[in-house]
Amino acid sequence: MNTQSNEQINTLRTQISKVFLGDSPAIDWLICCLLARGHVLLEDVPGVGKTLLASTLARSIDCPFARVQLTPDMLPADLLGVSIFSRDGAELKFQPGPIFTNILLADEINRTTPRTQSALLEAMSDAQVSIDGITHPLNKPFMVVATQNPAEFEGTYPLPENQLDRFLMRISLGYPNADAEAQLLDLRPASTVLEHITPVLHSDDVIEMQNQVDTIHLSEPIRKYIVEIARASRESDETQVGLSPRGSLALAQAARAWAWMDGRAFVEPDDIQAMLVPVCAHRIMIDGAATGAHWLQAAELIESIARLIPSPA
Repeated sequence: MNTQSNEQINTLRTQISKVFLGDSPAIDWLICCLLARGHVLLEDVPGVGKTLLASTLARSIDCPFARVQLTPDMLPADLLGVSIFSRDGAELKFQPGPIFTNILLADEINRTTPRTQSALLEAMSDAQVSIDGITHPLNKPFMVVATQNPAEFEGTYPLPENQLDRFLMRISLGYPNADAEAQLLDLRPASTVLEHITPVLHSDDVIEMQNQVDTIHLSEPIRKYIVEIARASRESDETQVGLSPRGSLALAQAARAWAWMDGRAFVEPDDIQAMLVPVCAHRIMIDGAATGAHWLQAAELIESIARLIPSPA
């Protein structure tokens, strides 16, 4: 990381922390996800700042931003767009939906139907959408920041495993500590606070940083370390489904971004260990429903599995 990039990331982190109070690692994880070209799922109970955190990140970058409130009656076309005949009826014209932006805040993603949820799959995997046989590329950078309430809440449609796998990270914010919650009482409403957020990064800056992350070195011992963790998760008696090859790729890319944020040109074992829970826990299936308790068990399990794997020197 060069000096200018370091200053920009510190400025971004500082600005977000002025609005999203507390000592949660979520801010750094969210920035890491952006730099790794990933998408993030913020899951927790209502009222802990999921939407505020996502909106603050989006407003801190000088690029198009769209927020979609997902509801049970929303259709895929409401998200992706639709082709309509021009006034003279001579040709079809494509009217792009809100997904054609740089940062998409998909609020309460598990309150819409599986059909609409699945409309995001191609966009999140390939940065494109196909409508009426025509492929439309999305803007760069492109990031989906989705929020959801725990699956056991009323009126939710749990995300299927293939949808969860498209999120680089799943982050639980938790409640703020007592001091941070006391500070919240002095803040104005969130909508007013966000009005004072100004961009500190341009979209071109983000793309350049993402390209720099791609150059971070992943040594052969580190590669082997990731593969051994993934294979151990598949062979564990406590898992129904372990970490997939896509999960291994996600862990490697997130570790590159984490190392870059630390000012290093190479990945260390600590980077892998720091990314284990946010990147891997939601990709592991264990006995039981996909509830908040399930995710906590998966988080503990992947950490215990990793502890059994010798760390590279």
